[in-house]
This record gives sequence, C-alpha cells and structure tokens, in this order.
Amino acid sequence: MPKLFTEAKKRLREAAVHMKFDPDVLEMLKYPKETLAASLLIRMDDGSRRSFKAWRCRYNDTRGPTKGGIRFYPAVNFDEVMTLAFWMTFKCAVVNLPFGGAKGGVAVNANELSKAELERLSRAYVKAFNSFIGPDRDIPAPDMYTNDMVMGWMADEYSAIVNQPSPAVITGKPLALGGSLGRTDATGRGGYLVIKHLERDLKIEPENTRVVIQGFGNVGFHCACLLHADGYKICGLSDSKMAIYDPAGMDPHAVHEHKSKTGSLSGAPTNGQAKEISNAELLESDCDLLIPAALENQITHINAANIQARVICELANGPITPAGDRILNKSGKIVIPDILANAGGVIVSYFEWVQNKAGYYWTLDDIHSRLKERIEPETRTVWNISLEKNIDMRTAAYIHSLERICTAVTAHGTKTFFST
Repeated sequence: MPKLFTEAKKRLREAAVHMKFDPDVLEMLKYPKETLAASLLIRMDDGSRRSFKAWRCRYNDTRGPTKGGIRFYPAVNFDEVMTLAFWMTFKCAVVNLPFGGAKGGVAVNANELSKAELERLSRAYVKAFNSFIGPDRDIPAPDMYTNDMVMGWMADEYSAIVNQPSPAVITGKPLALGGSLGRTDATGRGGYLVIKHLERDLKIEPENTRVVIQGFGNVGFHCACLLHADGYKICGLSDSKMAIYDPAGMDPHAVHEHKSKTGSLSGAPTNGQAKEISNAELLESDCDLLIPAALENQITHINAANIQARVICELANGPITPAGDRILNKSGKIVIPDILANAGGVIVSYFEWVQNKAGYYWTLDDIHSRLKERIEPETRTVWNISLEKNIDMRTAAYIHSLERICTAVTAHGTKTFFST
C-alpha cells in the first residue's frame, strides 16, 4: 500500500480507539470510493505533443458531493492524490460541510508552460474527467499552482461539454465567472481565526509572540498579514528556494512587494539584520508560533525534536508525519491540525457553491462573518474534546469529524440494524 496513504490512515486508527462505533464505518473508509487516472495529451506551442499523467480521487460521499482541489505539480502522484482526498473527507466533516472528500492532480511543472499551454492542459483535464465531476457529484477547486483563471477555464470547458452554464461545478473561479468574494484569502484567514480564537487557551499574547511561516505563497502571505496587523511579530518567511529570518521582525506586505519586484526573498526589507537560511533551518528557528504552509512531510522523526516553537499551526496539508507528531506531543508542543486550521478554504468554497446554486451573491462582510461563525465553534469543540480526553488536538479533530461520518453511515443502516 502507498506509504503516504498508509501513514495518513494511522490518524484514523488513533482516533478510533477513543470511540465506540459500528465496524461498518471503518470498512467504508478503508479505501477510496472511486479513482480515475488519465493521460492528458496536449499540443505544445512548438507544434509537438506532450502527455501528462493526471488523477482524480473521490474518497467518500456519505455526507454529500465530494469536494477537493486540483494541483499542478511535478511530484504529484496517485498516492498523494488519494491521501489528500482522505484528508479532505475529514476536513469537510470537522467543519460540518455537506461534502465528502476528493482531490485531483496533474504531474507537470506549470511554470514551464506558456499561458496557452496551461489553458490547453486545464481544458484537457476537464475533458478527461467530465463524467467524474459535476455540481452535485464532485466539485474541484484550486490547489498548488492552479488559480482562479485555471478554474475559470475548467468551468467553461465543463459548461461547453454539458451544453449549459454550470458555475457550481468548480469553485475558486474569477468573480466575473461566478466566484466568491473572500475566496483568495480564505485559507489564511481561517488559520488566523483559529489562532485568534485559541489565544487565551494557548496563553498567547500577540505583542510577545514571534511567528515563523514556512511557505510565503497565497496562504502564508494572507495569514502573515492578518497576524502582523494584530501585533504578532513575523520573524521568518520562506518560499520554495530560501528563507529569511530576523528576530526583530518584518512587514509581510513589504516582503511580498519586494519578492513581486525581484522574484526573490533575498534582500527583502526587515526590521534588523535578516539572515538568509534554508527552509529546513527555518523550521528549527527560534519562535513561539510555527506555521508550516508549504508541502507535506516537512516535520518528521528526524527534525521534530529540534522544533523550538511551542505552538504549530498546520496551514499546509500533512506537514507533520505521524512519527514527528509523536515526538512533538511527547515534548509538550501543541499542534493545531491541518483538517481544522486550513479548512477556511473549503468553507468559503462551500459558500461559493451555495451562491452559484442560488444565483445570489453575498458581500465580503457576509463571507467574513459566516466564515468566523462556522470555524470558531468547531475550533472550540475540538479544543474541548482534547481537554476532556487528555489527547492532542489532531486526534480530537479526527474524533469530532469521525462522529459526524459515523452518524451519516449509521443512518443508512449498519450490521447492528440488519442483524436485529
């Protein structure tokens, strides 16, 4: 069995030991409901043809249509797509969305494609998977190296195939094509709201809290700006190439502007003498709050003991391995898990889907208040479960989401029902 998927299922088993439920539930969650692999053959600008491996996985739809992003990334593979769909199943349940989990990916370096080639690839994906997706079946969204324009092309292609406008088939679209206000910063804002809600519980004082964020893409940038505006000291930031660290802090807006102009974090303005270090070194740097917002498997059994932050908030998917988790938990670190911390993106995607269905669109204030109203009570419940059972927050989040999935599975009838 693929390694990443095997590791991910350990989280489920760790939560299951704290609960009583019908064995039918774990049997249903053992494997994905369905997966599809395809080869996307597109015409390149020079007239040649290239094929790209692509996947879509619908893990479980017990609670509703499946939902999950599509990433364009060279190292993406079936194991990763299946694992991400598994995580999405629990992410949707933990924040009580009427969705199951899904994910898709194409093994491609999107930066090497021209804009025209990128459009052909995006449309080719929908042509290959059009029978797999749908507004009431499986709703994709952007992920790594896909954006609102890619989603717009995909929604347009699907609408052409079914011969009618179908904006609800894809979320994360441009506003002019049925997108939602507040979607761009939703994941980072959701993480920010979770941190703010738990400030007292975590004994965090913004003005005395040093923050390091690994990954200065869309998610990391927006979370950094919101925390900075609240008085948190942003001491470290990184992209895929390098990291900068300054204990005196930095303004994420100024750093972002510098990177936009130069293409690099090197030389970005800070409040003191910034050091240029590696991503690995940044994770182990001196800080109070660490936010991994890049790739999975960044904190493992190799470096977990070197993590200095007291609180880790996962804005990336799966940045900590189970072995790394055990070391962090044993040393008293508090980990706010990905299926809760980065759920802001799928929550606002749900809002977009609802607006597309209704043909009625909300204001930005509506989106922000609805996101806050949705994520704060779930954060409180997960925190309370962790206290009541004396367990880590990740296991508490899986218990919370698994209870909802169990209720849905049981509603269809289980062995207990049919054997009486």
